[in-house]
Amino acid sequence: MNPMEEVMIDKVVVNIGVGQAGDRLTKAAKVLEMLTGHKATNTLAKKSVRDFNIRKRLPIGVKVTLRKKDAIEFLHKAFYVKDYKITDYSFDKHGNAYFGISDYTDFKGMKYDPDIGIFGMDVAIVFRRRGGYRIERRRIGAKTIPNSIRVKKEEAQDFLQKNFKVTVVR
Repeated sequence: MNPMEEVMIDKVVVNIGVGQAGDRLTKAAKVLEMLTGHKATNTLAKKSVRDFNIRKRLPIGVKVTLRKKDAIEFLHKAFYVKDYKITDYSFDKHGNAYFGISDYTDFKGMKYDPDIGIFGMDVAIVFRRRGGYRIERRRIGAKTIPNSIRVKKEEAQDFLQKNFKVTVVR
């Protein structure tokens, strides 16, 4: 196999959607910083929703993007919480995987803090090949990535099974 066709993890994005600005948002950021060791950034509302009292560009969530070694370490912790199982429908057609964790206290070494409360989170794993994604980002002659270079759903599942001993539940 060509080494440039090797599948690898591009990034892992951990997201907590709070739905409101204020005290709960800072507590959610604190939870993410405790779990990942990285500073969390705010996510902003894309549009106004009058029923929920949300205005456009109001911070309503926090996220952390992890790459390389930090991403792999966090995935080991997250898959431990999920009992090393992930469902088949958690993968999209481009091979990216998404799953949720219902409570941050499920992680090893984390205890419930009544000041913080309970926060669940979403984890997104983005896969890519070692070579070929520059096509999309270059300034001159930028093109869409052909299907032959994109990571397939089955390849992403095999990668997780091989490297993280994860069982894909069908």
